[in-house]
Amino acid sequence: MTLLLLAIAIASEVTATVSLKLSDGFTKVIPSILVVLGYGSAFWFLSQSLKRGMHIGVAYGIWSAVGVAAIALIGVLFLDERLTLIQVGGIGLVILGVLALELGGEH
Repeated sequence: MTLLLLAIAIASEVTATVSLKLSDGFTKVIPSILVVLGYGSAFWFLSQSLKRGMHIGVAYGIWSAVGVAAIALIGVLFLDERLTLIQVGGIGLVILGVLALELGGEH
């Protein structure tokens, strides 16, 4: 259940971040509303994951790493952005750091 709540938090955060780009500095109403709703729900679902026992370092690490990777991929696929090899390597390092947090924790 905690992973499902975390997945919803990640999806909400990614939606909000893409909407932030599309809001054009909060000049477009619908994307601006999605920013507020998305970030609000992202933090609420993240808090529910934590409330149910997920460790904060692991939860935030997964949330941020998946969010960074998803936003970068969406930027490349849909927003005409580019990634350099160094940026791809950086995303890989973030993901490896999260894996180290999870695998290094007590089970």
